[in-house]
Amino acid sequence: MAVAATTVAVVGHGPELEREDGAAKLLRALGAEVFTHHLWDDAAALIEQAARLRAVLIETLSRPDYAAQISRSLRTLPELSSVPLLVAVSAAQVAQLDDAAGYNDFVVHPYLADELYARIRRLEWFASEFSNEERLKIGTIVIDRQAQQVRNGGTLVPLTQRERALLIYLCERRGRATTRRELLARVWGADYQGGPRTVDIHVRRLRQKLGDALPLRTLHGVGYRVDAP
Repeated sequence: MAVAATTVAVVGHGPELEREDGAAKLLRALGAEVFTHHLWDDAAALIEQAARLRAVLIETLSRPDYAAQISRSLRTLPELSSVPLLVAVSAAQVAQLDDAAGYNDFVVHPYLADELYARIRRLEWFASEFSNEERLKIGTIVIDRQAQQVRNGGTLVPLTQRERALLIYLCERRGRATTRRELLARVWGADYQGGPRTVDIHVRRLRQKLGDALPLRTLHGVGYRVDAP
């Protein structure tokens, strides 16, 4: 069991970064290249490593209230917006986790080597460029079909069931024009009595919630197309 060829940044508070039971030491033992970053240091050093990072682990065990703040701050940096974030917490802190903070997963401290390994590998999988039956990826947007969740840059995006179904249908047909009539039939069902205006309203909501991350183009007189990023 090793995470060789994996570069992980551990962001933490002072001496915690090199504690004996800390993530940095365990990840190195597992074969990972570890870059430590003090949470009060300038982000420039972390940004320089962004292209190499497979994950960022936020380890602020003595100040758990910092974790959400750090996660949100990292998500505002374009270079780090799509790098998977892992938050370290104690068992007692799990119930206090803020799912809207922008991190992708959490790991419980004291760490178990096999669990930390599995969490890092899972984040690498989510950050990969391919899609499969369970997950659909368009740029920074990840659609998890099984969990029925949509995330943009790691941040959970609240979509209705219909909005999510429309997004999936459009993304599955990226690069191809899709008419409003086809969308009504496939997403709303052949028996739906509404008109094409329904599609336009839901498309507008998707654009509002996903912004420029969704490369959705309007084809006047035809319908819509998601361009391949």
